[in-house]
Amino acid sequence: MKRVFLPHNLEELWRIIAGEPKADIYAGGTDLLVKLRQNLINTPSLICLERIEELKGVHEQGDEVMIGACSTHTSLLENPIIQRNFPVLTKALNVLASPLIRNMGTIGGNICTASPAADTLPLLYVLKAEVEIRSRSASRQMALKEFILGPGITCLKAGEIVSGIWVKKVPGFNLHHFEKVGQRKALAIAIVSLATLFKISGEEMVEDVRLAWGSVAPTVVTSNEIEAMLVGHRLSRQVLKKAAPIARAIVKPIDDIRASADYRRQVAENLLIRLGSVQK
Repeated sequence: MKRVFLPHNLEELWRIIAGEPKADIYAGGTDLLVKLRQNLINTPSLICLERIEELKGVHEQGDEVMIGACSTHTSLLENPIIQRNFPVLTKALNVLASPLIRNMGTIGGNICTASPAADTLPLLYVLKAEVEIRSRSASRQMALKEFILGPGITCLKAGEIVSGIWVKKVPGFNLHHFEKVGQRKALAIAIVSLATLFKISGEEMVEDVRLAWGSVAPTVVTSNEIEAMLVGHRLSRQVLKKAAPIARAIVKPIDDIRASADYRRQVAENLLIRLGSVQK
């Protein structure tokens, strides 16, 4: 039987980590517990962060918002700061797993699991999020796109945790959109997902845009080329169809039990084209 530690504050956490250097650290545990049942993880002990209040909550600091890494998906859905500033985040969280998983799972856990199919990652890429990493003796920040190195691989070092996520407000972006395709309409793991932010002028011209695809490569895929093609044009199917072949070319999907690589390429194109019918 594994020992489970439940620190109540960061100072207690650092003491436990020093005494249990080989322990696995988790928050909600929605992914970890599944792996434990399948005997995919052999660790002598576990450290759970869910009781550390310092790692929870949403805080406004000027033009930035700090999201505690142990904030559950449900708490973020209900948070007025998130609702007011980041509709793209609430749209993604609304289709993330089930209410039970959202009640347990945390945004920090979704990031650290680093699954290509994680629902929060594409939207955090378009929001240009940074992760706050802490150890007993130091704190640092780095761009999320640099933090995630591949499936299940991050830049975390021994003795470090992700303590928060920093996101700048995007008041100029007036169209937030997230869509994912799965094998069913609910409780689905993404086959392909697309998060987008648009700044649309009064004349309905695209002034700025950010795009990020999930579940189509080892990490989230973005495209400066497609974004540049859309700026200065109306958000129409005709313009999007011209950019769609680039989307097919830049994604690097695999065949797995949910879909073939070729199907994912087609869906990546289709999700881009479907932006032409998004309610502005």
